[in-house]
Amino acid sequence: MTEDSMHWADQIARQVINERGDKEQYVVAAGITPSGTIHIGNFREIITNDLVARALVSQGKKVRYIYSWDNYDVYRKVPKNMPKQEELQKCLRKPIIQTIDPFGCHESYAHHNQEPIEKTSPLVGINPEYIYQDEKYRAGEYTEDVKFCLEHIETIRKVLDKYRKEPLVEDWLPITMFCEECGKDTLTISWQGGYDVSYKCECGKEESFDYKKKPLIKLKWRIDWPMRQHYEQVDFEPAGKEHYALPGGSRITANDLYGELYNEPHPIDLKYDFITIKGQGGKMSSSLGNVISLMDTLEIYEPQIIRHLFAGTRPNTEFAISFDLDVFKVYEDYDKCERIYFKTEEAAEKDFQKQKRIYELSQVDKPPKEIPFQASMRHLMNVVQQYQGDMGKIKGFYKKEIKTKEDEKKVETRAICALNWLEKYAPEDFKFKVNTIEDVKTLEFTAEEKTILKALAESLNTAKSDEKTLHDSFYVTAEQAQAKPQDLFKAAYKLLISKERGPRLANFILTIGIKEVIELVDSIK
Repeated sequence: MTEDSMHWADQIARQVINERGDKEQYVVAAGITPSGTIHIGNFREIITNDLVARALVSQGKKVRYIYSWDNYDVYRKVPKNMPKQEELQKCLRKPIIQTIDPFGCHESYAHHNQEPIEKTSPLVGINPEYIYQDEKYRAGEYTEDVKFCLEHIETIRKVLDKYRKEPLVEDWLPITMFCEECGKDTLTISWQGGYDVSYKCECGKEESFDYKKKPLIKLKWRIDWPMRQHYEQVDFEPAGKEHYALPGGSRITANDLYGELYNEPHPIDLKYDFITIKGQGGKMSSSLGNVISLMDTLEIYEPQIIRHLFAGTRPNTEFAISFDLDVFKVYEDYDKCERIYFKTEEAAEKDFQKQKRIYELSQVDKPPKEIPFQASMRHLMNVVQQYQGDMGKIKGFYKKEIKTKEDEKKVETRAICALNWLEKYAPEDFKFKVNTIEDVKTLEFTAEEKTILKALAESLNTAKSDEKTLHDSFYVTAEQAQAKPQDLFKAAYKLLISKERGPRLANFILTIGIKEVIELVDSIK
């Protein structure tokens, strides 16, 4: 990376260094409440931090990347995509860490939503240091910070009231807690000064205690955020645009509170936009259940291609993850970027530098030393269907192109993605099974179709194995058979896959094999 790189991650890294000063270590932070499935939209914050952290490392800086699970937050709403809705309803107002896992496979609802991200993030080269807020609070690590905020209630009130139509009530406190009896936050708290608090819960439980000895108190969200940023000495933390919505958004108040409480500049922030699912419209929402997870995305896209989608798009730009036919374009865009990086495709110097940096940041680890074999995803869709997912035969088809173990692994990974897409997202008219001789014998062909296919077989006997020449020959063959070109295509697809349409015919015939196609024609009754 050059010092004048214009990639957005490098620009932010330079801003962090310039504004936060020369430090032994820079801290980048992110986090989320695991109140539902952590979807690919949430992942934008995770990878934005990773890209900025990598940019800082590129400039010779040491970086600590922390990701907070706000699992001590209250469980407020049952997402529609969760089972056991009634049982989850009973957990409302309890901490998420003490809410049941409705799937019965984890010790809590929080763990169920946290684990997929912790397991899949390393697959795309992201390994943050995870912080579990329930552990931090219940271990009393924030006790002095809570006391500091209680002692500065008027400062906090002044900042929050600035954005409110009605001021906070006179006995408002910046703290909350969960009842030791019923486990819910349906209670009223009083603060007697110092570490002394008391509460009365709707369930009837009442108690007074020293929260230094029994750390049950936690700060409310808007105050908790800047407190933790100060505690961890965060230098950079992005946030979704909803946190900036209208005057008084949670990130706006967090920034204001940080400055007022600690008399220091707040961490550098960045507003990122939503991710949508192409064809679905609107932002993804865990509570609505219309989500695609990182694991779902990895079923269709190679890890470096997922990184490429984010590295190649500025965070403040909304974009859609495609699961329709645009999947081909996404793969083609990445392959082009790779060719430009290795200079097997020409590009103007400015575009070369841009694509070079995007490619570097798209890699799970370091870029390969030489360009790997690129199996066209569009063509691979035909190959995997021709061989009905037989990985040995699929890799055998590319045996001339596969030169290294990395090439072989790449073909296998891309083939698996192709098979997953075909199974889950491909239009029905895109799917096919190549007919066998026995299949062809069961088909009925008209006299005209037989004439066309016989002419096709004769032309294939002398055909050249280059796609364009073969494609052009179809029109000559149709004329010789006194047929229209579209009739030739329809007859060929009927022969090969029992459909009227299919993959590009010339490429498809070359994939199946000219000899094999001629044998199918010869088997017609």
